[in-house]
Amino acid sequence: MAEAAVDAAREYAVKTLDVKKEYVMGKQTLMALKGVSIEIKTGEYISIMGPSGSGKSTLFNMIGGLDKPSGGKVYIDEVDISGLDAFELAWLRCRKIGYIFQTFNLIPVMTALENCTLPMVFAGMSSQDAMDKAADLLALVGLGDRIRHKPLELSGGQQQRVACARALANDPAIILADEPTGNLDLKTGKEIIALLRRLNKEKGVTIISATHDLKMLDVSDRIIWIRDGRVDKIERRSDLDLEVGSLEGEEA
Repeated sequence: MAEAAVDAAREYAVKTLDVKKEYVMGKQTLMALKGVSIEIKTGEYISIMGPSGSGKSTLFNMIGGLDKPSGGKVYIDEVDISGLDAFELAWLRCRKIGYIFQTFNLIPVMTALENCTLPMVFAGMSSQDAMDKAADLLALVGLGDRIRHKPLELSGGQQQRVACARALANDPAIILADEPTGNLDLKTGKEIIALLRRLNKEKGVTIISATHDLKMLDVSDRIIWIRDGRVDKIERRSDLDLEVGSLEGEEA
């Protein structure tokens, strides 16, 4: 029975229990999250949707360990990260979570290869091993011939592919993608969405995206809708009556 309980717990990459977040602004207190409880299974592709100011980004930051809740608990692989100190949290973020940001967050003076090696070097991998693995990851995302290029020598879509490769550097259990298509044109955005879904399927990594991009819904397993600091509804993609339009000249 005990083993069955452990196996059941491991089905979930992320759990939040009654998570609250408040910000004190002068004499006012803003409740950004008002008791959010969700469960995300290992290997799922989840989109967190909601209007500006809904608490979507705050929840995303809680899950990623980028901020701590005012109340409640956040579990990553059964570990309550809200109780970790700064060193423990940095260790977990480095090894368990990969991040992809809307603004790419690449270091401009470094090549694509060097940008990808950074998380591995921070985790203690030797420079040569990190470079070999980074080259393989860049090839995986279709940039095998661009590893020596710096960010300004790459298109927006190529920079986001570098960010995807970097997110995979330490074989994370979870990839958190914050508006990953926000700075990309429609065609490039669809390519990045398709790439994330492929990585999700091939690598078995859990992907959680905070997004306004409705195209994300088409590849998501479930959509978590946040409104006014609470979970408004959770829907399965298979239950949505949704057609995501194709680009002109593409087959539907």
